[in-house]
Amino acid sequence: MREEQLKMWDDRFANQEYTYGVEPNAYLKEQLEKLQPGKILFPAEGEGRNAVYAAKLGWDVSAFDLSKEGRKKALKLAEENNVTIDYQIGELPELNYHKGQFDVIVLIFAHFNADIRSVYHQLLSSYLRKGGMLIIEAFSKKHLEYRTKNPKIGGPRDLETLCSIDEFKSDFSDFEIIELEEKEIDLDEGLFHVGKGSVVRFVGVKK
Repeated sequence: MREEQLKMWDDRFANQEYTYGVEPNAYLKEQLEKLQPGKILFPAEGEGRNAVYAAKLGWDVSAFDLSKEGRKKALKLAEENNVTIDYQIGELPELNYHKGQFDVIVLIFAHFNADIRSVYHQLLSSYLRKGGMLIIEAFSKKHLEYRTKNPKIGGPRDLETLCSIDEFKSDFSDFEIIELEEKEIDLDEGLFHVGKGSVVRFVGVKK
């Protein structure tokens, strides 16, 4: 990640208030309710709201991000909820995850830069066991129109970092698609995800 991006996230997460609140993402909550707990990974997890929620359900939770400030908030939230999460700091290729380690991998608004996105997606896929599930909610390329009208909805400012159905089909071609759609949703997550936005949602099972 570029230094200015990392500084932006560290500065944002350094505030006392949780940037996207402490409640889990609604789509994640809906999906996890269908599954039996196992080993789960949350990339780009920020302040930990989703990881902590999964831990409270009995999941064995791993997470990572580049922001040390995000990790501090996540561990604080975990402590307040009497759960533990394994939260690492670093770039994905440098972390010590291994092939087939996880039953579920969750990407909630985990927008990687366009030049590394496909590589990261494929690396994450390798960490998922056969029959494991991938759950994604990400802002679509159409979301830029929503962001222009309402900056409070948040999300990347550049088209290349936003996601599309075709990109997910390409990056996760070895998955059986359970759900893949682009839709308008209402978000109410903390300070920076407020209002209508456009997302791509993907649920797939690794073949």
